[in-house]
Amino acid sequence: MKDLYLMRHGETIFNQRKLVQGAVDSPLTAAGIKDAAKMGAYLKQQGLTFDHAFASTQERASDTLELVTKQPYERLKGLKEWDFGLFEAQPEYLLPKFVFTDAGQADFFVPYGGEAAVQVMDRMDKTISQIMAKTDNQRVLVVSHGAAILMFLVKWMTSTEIVKIKDLPNCTVLHFTYNTATGKFAFVEMFEPHKL
Repeated sequence: MKDLYLMRHGETIFNQRKLVQGAVDSPLTAAGIKDAAKMGAYLKQQGLTFDHAFASTQERASDTLELVTKQPYERLKGLKEWDFGLFEAQPEYLLPKFVFTDAGQADFFVPYGGEAAVQVMDRMDKTISQIMAKTDNQRVLVVSHGAAILMFLVKWMTSTEIVKIKDLPNCTVLHFTYNTATGKFAFVEMFEPHKL
């Protein structure tokens, strides 16, 4: 059994201003920097070290990872945030009021140049599964994004479990085990920065 620690990046200026942030990027806020460093200290205090670390190619994710650990890491496009097309950098209130897991609305962003839910789910699952399948990856840290992580959860968790953690605060870490025999992930626990 292997361990995956899947983390959402720290708070950014767009998060603070309630702007849609998928393919676009914005820098971490002072709070985002503080929370990332706090989570890094907490993981170290728990005696957690990582064989390897990975981040999305977007700066808010790699900047967060660099505050959590000083170890070398790899940036992977498969860990990027959902592309929301023309909704990028627009106020969040313009987003439709539906659950992203609703199959009837899963393609909402496609006509606007964005990704379908299944595209995000497939690339997240494929990328993380490939990471965990490598022999020397026993305990891994991955830094990604809120909506992209949600799609990974939809793949591997029940709707009841997801409801409990759907509103994923910035810098939250989700711990999963990975069964090498079956290729399946199982949720274990969650660490939220404001609860440390």
